[in-house]
Amino acid sequence: MRTALEASLPRAYYVSDDAFRRERERIFFREWFCGGREEALPKAGDFLVLDVVGESVLVVRTREGDLRAFYNVCRHRGSVLCVAKGPRDDGSPDGNLPGIVRCPYHSWTYGLDGRLVGAPHLGDLTDSDRVAFSLHPVGLETWGGFFFLNLTPEETRSRGNGLEAQLGPAPRRIERYPLSDLRAARRIAYDVRANWKVLAENYNECYHCGPVHPELCDVVPAFRKDGGAGLDWADGIPHREGAWTFTRSGTTDRRPFPDLSEEERTRHKGELIYPNLFLSLSADHVAAFTLWPQGPAHTKIVCDFLFHPDEMSRSGFDPADAVDFWDLINRQDWAICERVQAGMQSRAFSKGYYAPMEDLSLDIRRYIGERLDEPAGE
Repeated sequence: MRTALEASLPRAYYVSDDAFRRERERIFFREWFCGGREEALPKAGDFLVLDVVGESVLVVRTREGDLRAFYNVCRHRGSVLCVAKGPRDDGSPDGNLPGIVRCPYHSWTYGLDGRLVGAPHLGDLTDSDRVAFSLHPVGLETWGGFFFLNLTPEETRSRGNGLEAQLGPAPRRIERYPLSDLRAARRIAYDVRANWKVLAENYNECYHCGPVHPELCDVVPAFRKDGGAGLDWADGIPHREGAWTFTRSGTTDRRPFPDLSEEERTRHKGELIYPNLFLSLSADHVAAFTLWPQGPAHTKIVCDFLFHPDEMSRSGFDPADAVDFWDLINRQDWAICERVQAGMQSRAFSKGYYAPMEDLSLDIRRYIGERLDEPAGE
């Protein structure tokens, strides 16, 4: 049996503060990190304050309609400029700025493009002053209605690591899903006591689906068959006869997205876009998970349930059939991942193993090893 098993990442990668610090510097600050949906900032001046693995980032909609992002730090003495209003379960912005960002300490002001506008009692500013003392920029690019942040934009540009390169083939595989057009009808935020990689590995396999998700397997029996082996995610996973979406019944009164292929109208697709975006795509809705690592054993997860505006405008629209089903599945996943994390704390645990049907989870070893410049697997 042992010849059929591959070793997972060693224990330290899931429980060590040092490993998390290295991931913070080499992954979360260098890779494109999904920050949320563009629709969360509908008007000029709308802003969000996001905690990206301990760094406060200010995201704002400019007067020209663009999104810009900056370190949330005044160039004068380092005061935090804006504050979050707290959990945004409704997906709304943290507030709206009146055309400028004003530091609460000494009233230095910045335009929504980050350029210094004024510094009281310091005389006239030259153009070079305005540029030299602009807010520190954070890279921002968009795809599919999502915005992505990069905390080392100059270094990232020097490596030629644009968002397109990081997304890889995923956009092509799901190009018929109208992601940019969709809107969030509901949001659920979860606080999970597990390492972000445990969650990614769990998302990447269905070996656990039979014992953990009986309700889901009733709708998608292929998830249970042969321990979830041989699932063809490129073509999509078929539902049971007569079912075609992720609800308890496998059906809904919502119409499928208009441009899907015949296969996509009756199958389910999924994409994991490292490091922190999971997409689960049904014919009528998309569940989008953004992971916000808080430490080696703690991850916040925001799940947005996306639907087509045409369906949302119909009389009687109710997303509960999908949302409630997903919430059940999610809580099952988070509970088992927390048990994994708890078990990894044991001195008896040095590493885990991947069974053959967990081959997609092996990708986490390559991803971590390449970015930390060290062999991650054994």
